Amino acid sequence: MNVKALITVALGVVLLGGTTPALAHHAVAAEFDTHKPITFTGTVKQVEWTNPHIYTQVEVKNPDGTSTVYRVEGGAPNSLFRQGWRKDSLKPGDVVTVQGLRAKNEQSMNVGQASIKTSDGRTLFGQAGGGGGNAQQQQQQQQQ
Repeated sequence: MNVKALITVALGVVLLGGTTPALAHHAVAAEFDTHKPITFTGTVKQVEWTNPHIYTQVEVKNPDGTSTVYRVEGGAPNSLFRQGWRKDSLKPGDVVTVQGLRAKNEQSMNVGQASIKTSDGRTLFGQAGGGGGNAQQQQQQQQQ
């Protein structure tokens, strides 16, 4: 093998090695405990529509009068947009019910693999791929 071919092969290996981490996204099991499902109803405080994931902050009133703010992880804005989400699909003050998985870290209030149901019955799926349907289809089915 000549030097030029060896350099080309080495460059190709380096380039492929550099792209692999970008393609390998974190697994759900890396952050969230599949044995800790959680369901709660609360009020949307804020929607963080940013890459690589959107986050919806939902405040829940506790029986003792305190409140807990959960940070519900969604998919990438682009994939959620294709599912029917828009930046104004959820607004501060909206009452929602969330079903998802708690974070492995006990101090974390992050919730993953979530679906969010609005008070008018619309279901917005937070994970990429939709978890069974998109928001527009869900809304149309519920109106029929």
